[in-house]
Amino acid sequence: MSADEKQPAAQAGPEVTGTQNAGLSGQLSLGSVVTFGLAYMAPSLVLVIFGVIAVSSAGTAPTAFLAATGAMFLTALSYAKMARHFPASGSAYTYARRMLGAPVGFLVGWTVLLDYLFLPMVAWLVQSIYLNAQFPAVPVWAWMLVNASLTTAVNIIGLKLTDRVNKLLTTLAVFLVLIFVAYCVVHLGEQPPQSYTAPFWNADSSIAGVSAAAAVAAYSYLGFDAVTTLSEETRDAERTVPRAVVLVIAIGGLLFAAVAYVMQLVRPGGVFDDPEILSYTMSVELGGQTFADWFNIAGIVGGFASGLAVQLSSSRLLYIMGRDGVLPKRVFGALHPRTRTPVLSLLLTGAVCLLGLDLSLETATSFINFGAFLGFTVVNVCVVVYFVRNRGTGRVSVFGYAVVPGLAACVTVYLIARLSGTALTIGVCWLAAGVAYLLWLTRGFRRPTPELDLTAGAEPERPEAARPARGPGGPGGREGG
Repeated sequence: MSADEKQPAAQAGPEVTGTQNAGLSGQLSLGSVVTFGLAYMAPSLVLVIFGVIAVSSAGTAPTAFLAATGAMFLTALSYAKMARHFPASGSAYTYARRMLGAPVGFLVGWTVLLDYLFLPMVAWLVQSIYLNAQFPAVPVWAWMLVNASLTTAVNIIGLKLTDRVNKLLTTLAVFLVLIFVAYCVVHLGEQPPQSYTAPFWNADSSIAGVSAAAAVAAYSYLGFDAVTTLSEETRDAERTVPRAVVLVIAIGGLLFAAVAYVMQLVRPGGVFDDPEILSYTMSVELGGQTFADWFNIAGIVGGFASGLAVQLSSSRLLYIMGRDGVLPKRVFGALHPRTRTPVLSLLLTGAVCLLGLDLSLETATSFINFGAFLGFTVVNVCVVVYFVRNRGTGRVSVFGYAVVPGLAACVTVYLIARLSGTALTIGVCWLAAGVAYLLWLTRGFRRPTPELDLTAGAEPERPEAARPARGPGGPGGREGG
């Protein structure tokens, strides 16, 4: 194990506020972390993109969602492993620094910033489009400013308030989705479908079509990894965060597939007049215009919860990079002395909404896909590297630490290859800017890449071999999954 690995992963490191106060506070439970992850993924998103997935898959949307869930679940296992071994905030950035070296970690963090920095903007834009459709007298740009201001204010006030608001809104969003499903079930009782298996496979289905649809559906899962940025604010993060990552994918994926199945029964096939607003037209037919208007609230509520969770995780990544000195410490590495929140990082992510005032949704989403899937790929590679460093110790298995993450890396590389030209161009340009910044930061690699001091005030971490076993799958035991 390298010297970098032997540093105490769970210690938060010194905080930069002018005094040597405590850093991020660990107060989130497993339920809170899972709720944040589900909010990030937005439970109502399946209603929005169902029509597009149904068209791409020739009427087998639930199969496409199940395939996407399986593919993303492989990467979720990699995040769970890394979160268990390195229970510190920073997600892919932290894991890459530990396993692939500081320069690579910097570039990964820089690239993932493209995802984390602009994803709040996308969440607010989607939310604003919904609100504008409901209240057309108020323009989209005005709703953008309102949404960004509200979520920023809640996140600045403190984690406890953010947690409570997020739980309330996410629960309400799921409840509204289930009401829509109930209307679909009532409709099916009155007009039974010709086939209950056609949504999974039919005469028009093909592996190529389902695969293409699954690749599109995979974008719905962006954000499951964000719970790892909350490691330092989670109780017993070494065990809680890995469980949360897996639960978020499992719960979210099964919810997406189940809702898509019921909707596909109501609207079989893959040919529709306007697939992008199919769920709205369905709601009008199922419950009338009044129900459709209330149904639109599901997207609005879910959008606000998603924006809240997205901005929370984005600000934490900026804080960790600022604490490392990769970004200016006085700006990004500081916590408010009372609320223990990275106020300046939150204000920056809130200000990014100004860039999205005149962007289309398609252009805005192109900012985030490259960083997200590259981060997924790197985390899978980190697990393989961990296996190489620890093979022969009896703590890692070939299947769990080499085969599964290797397969997951192939899937995420395939997803990168399917990105639009705009997304690839923006991603490559952003990465090139990161390389230039790293060269300047290290003066052409004559200086070391800034490192996070994890030793301040912490007891030395025991080598993994000396840790007590917790049974199969835990530290000290054989980890085959």
